Amino acid sequence: MDATWKTAITATRHCLTGCAIGEVLGMVLATWWGWHDAGSIALSVALAFFFGYLLTFVGVRRAGLDVRTAIRIALAADTVSILVMEIVDNGFMLAVPGALDATLGDLLFWASLAAGLAIAFVVTVPINHAMIGRGRGHAVVHQMHEGHHHH
Repeated sequence: MDATWKTAITATRHCLTGCAIGEVLGMVLATWWGWHDAGSIALSVALAFFFGYLLTFVGVRRAGLDVRTAIRIALAADTVSILVMEIVDNGFMLAVPGALDATLGDLLFWASLAAGLAIAFVVTVPINHAMIGRGRGHAVVHQMHEGHHHH
């Protein structure tokens, strides 16, 4: 496993964390507001993007970049992986009978969310790896962190 795979896994894990926070929060809010499937999926996806970008943005800002650059990098680094992750995850949730009707108290909801995210993770890592190999996506973020301490 070379460094690019490690970066891809770290990048995907970040994205996964953001997506998971967004999806669970989306489900909680949608359930609370009594929204239906389409609304709750839209909200979950929107929040997943928000938190996914936020995690990268915070990391890049910590590396000392200005806000505009940090936003541009977060958008460039995460759009593809969050999109893939959300499509796979929500596709999986839609494919599992009763997963969307399941509530936060249901094991089915958590099991299908976890399985969906796990599948999404496996699908997204190679995509992130390919992008990093081309110097895109999280390679940009990675270069910044590496800039401070060369090995």
